[in-house]
Amino acid sequence: MAHVTFSPPYTPPCHVVQQLRDRGYAVLRPNDTAQWAGCTLAQLQALEADWAVLPPDEFLKDGGRYRNRRHASFVMDGGAAHQVPHRAHYQPVQYNALHGGMRRWFAPMLEATVAQPAWQALLGAAADTARAALAPQVNRWFVEAHQFRIDTEGGIGRPTPEGAHRDGVDLVAVFLVGRENIKGGETRIFEATGPSGQRFTLSEPWSVMLLDDARMIHETTPIQPESGHGWRDTLVLTCRRGAFLGDDEPDA
Repeated sequence: MAHVTFSPPYTPPCHVVQQLRDRGYAVLRPNDTAQWAGCTLAQLQALEADWAVLPPDEFLKDGGRYRNRRHASFVMDGGAAHQVPHRAHYQPVQYNALHGGMRRWFAPMLEATVAQPAWQALLGAAADTARAALAPQVNRWFVEAHQFRIDTEGGIGRPTPEGAHRDGVDLVAVFLVGRENIKGGETRIFEATGPSGQRFTLSEPWSVMLLDDARMIHETTPIQPESGHGWRDTLVLTCRRGAFLGDDEPDA
């Protein structure tokens, strides 16, 4: 049977804030992602070399070896980005039934990556969008960054082994950095308190899906190689007001 894919419901960058308010999500094409971030597509593409050398995720409870990643945390305060000392990533069980409840220490992002203009631009755009669409009164945002490679060397790779979920933040931005020699990897989003949903496949490098995490549940279906070896690379940025997830939970 032919593999069927659905095109993303793209939004012009000028409508992102209103789309997030109205629908809880927005999806941008690569050139529009660059415009939204205030940089060039070439500057975004200059980040891509990192994904070929991401170290393994040592915390997969399903026993898989299909995920490589790096992690970093930042505070966006009045438009300025400040990287905080390397810290563990934490999610309560209510948001991640598979890996929640433990502090996971992933390899830190590379200093050379964080220093690139495109990186600073992405952080600023994510925080600005969270403020404009979700909380205009909030100027301080706690941003976590995750670089992922999901690999099919073992046969199947699972972008979201925890299943359909929320992240426990305000805004989630999922950037497709690249996909090579794979099938699957369909994005599925659903209203957290309603019947509506969308399914589509991000296939263009540096397209991005933005989600109001309080309103939307999301997942990505497993990937398989079309022949030989394949992978799917993504960048996930999350913005949260008040504190990093876990830092405001004394018993975490």
